[in-house]
Amino acid sequence: MKLFPLSVSLVAALVLVGCDRIDPNSPLGKRKAIYQQMLDTKEDLGGMLRGRLTFDPQGFVNGAAKLDELSRQPWQHYPEVKEEQSDARADVWQQQERFNQMARELEAHTAALVAATTQSPVTADSVAPAFQRVEDACEACHKEFRAY
Repeated sequence: MKLFPLSVSLVAALVLVGCDRIDPNSPLGKRKAIYQQMLDTKEDLGGMLRGRLTFDPQGFVNGAAKLDELSRQPWQHYPEVKEEQSDARADVWQQQERFNQMARELEAHTAALVAATTQSPVTADSVAPAFQRVEDACEACHKEFRAY
């Protein structure tokens, strides 16, 4: 009979743990997935520029194009009202004009990064300034709109 209370407790604990999960099909889940892809791509590019990874010109070109494509996607997944689990500050919804301006700035910087990769030869030195502007745009938006 002691097994029944333990089983009930275990099931209740699993249900509660599952409540913290984000539905991958929700707007929050979709944009978090995009942001994670952006971060992974940005880390690979930064790793090439900082010597953590071997600089691969074609890999950098491909990564820059992927980052540019991803930079245009998360904005469509911000609903009109903030979700309870969101890491974004309420300012995203209260200052939408500013938030959208910063999103367009990021898109412009990722497009400029892609443009920098069209100049031959593609070297770490030739793309580093454009990449730094992308990183600066990400950081500026996080400082202004992300709740840490």
